[in-house]
Amino acid sequence: MKRQSILLWVVAFLVTVLAAVYQRVTGPTYPLRGTVVLAGREVSFKLNRSEEQQSAVVKIATGDSSIRGWIEWKRYKTDNPWTRSAMTYRDRFLTGELPMQPPAGKLLYRVTLEANGETVPIPTGGPAMIRFKGTVPPLVLWPHVLVMFLAILFSTRAGLEFFNSSPKLKTLTFLTVILVFVGGLVFGPIVQKYAFDSYWTGWPFGGDLPDTKTALALLGWVCALVALYRSKRPQAWALGAAIFLLLVYLIPHSLLGSELDYDKVDRLRNVKQELPAAR
Repeated sequence: MKRQSILLWVVAFLVTVLAAVYQRVTGPTYPLRGTVVLAGREVSFKLNRSEEQQSAVVKIATGDSSIRGWIEWKRYKTDNPWTRSAMTYRDRFLTGELPMQPPAGKLLYRVTLEANGETVPIPTGGPAMIRFKGTVPPLVLWPHVLVMFLAILFSTRAGLEFFNSSPKLKTLTFLTVILVFVGGLVFGPIVQKYAFDSYWTGWPFGGDLPDTKTALALLGWVCALVALYRSKRPQAWALGAAIFLLLVYLIPHSLLGSELDYDKVDRLRNVKQELPAAR
C-alpha cells in the first residue's frame, strides 16, 4: 500500500510539472520566436510579449550593419494610426523601442527589415502583441506560484485516489480546497492588483479568464468536498474535480486576461481636460 501511494505521488508530481511547462510555453505572453530569410540569409528573432513598468526594447540579431529596420506600433483595439520609427544598429543588433503603457495596456507591433532592396516583415503572420504590467514583489509572486503549484499537485494526487483500492480522500480534499483558495483567491488578487491595478476582473465583474477559471476550479473542489459526506463514490467526484482543475489550468494563464480599455481611458482624459475650461 505504501509503495502504491508513493507511485501515485510520483505520477501526480510529473503531471503537475508537465502541466506547468505546457501552460508556460503556450501562453500568449511567452516570447514569439522564429526565423525569416532576407537577401539569402536567415535572421532569427525573439519578440517579447510582456513587459514590466518600462519601455520595451525590441532587438533583432542581424549581425550585418547594412540591414536596415523599422519598428511600427499601435494601441490594441483602437483606431489609432501606426507609429513608425527607425531601428538603430549596435553590437550586431538592430534595436527599437516601444513606449511604456499603463498596467494591462497592450500594443500591436511589427518589424520590417530591408536589405538590397528586399524587405521582410517580422513576424510574418501579422503583428505581435505585447502587454504591460506592474512589478509584482517577489514576496507576493513566489508564494502565489508555490501555493498554486501545490494546489495542482494535491488536486491531481487526490484525483488519483480513484485508482486506490482503499481511497483516503478526506485530508487530500481539504488540503486541495485550502490551497486553491489561498493561492487563487488570496494571493491571486494581490498579484493581480500589483500587476494590473485591479483585484478581480473575472466573473461576475468582467471577462478576465484567469480569474474566472480559478473560481471555477475552486467550485469543482467544493463540490468534491461536499461529495465526501453525501456521495457513495466520493472518489469519482475527486477524480472529476482533479480533471476539471487540470483542464482549466491548461488554458494559457494570460489568455483573455486583464486588458486596458484605451477608449475609456481617452474619454476620462478628455473629461478631465474639459473640466478646467468649463470653470
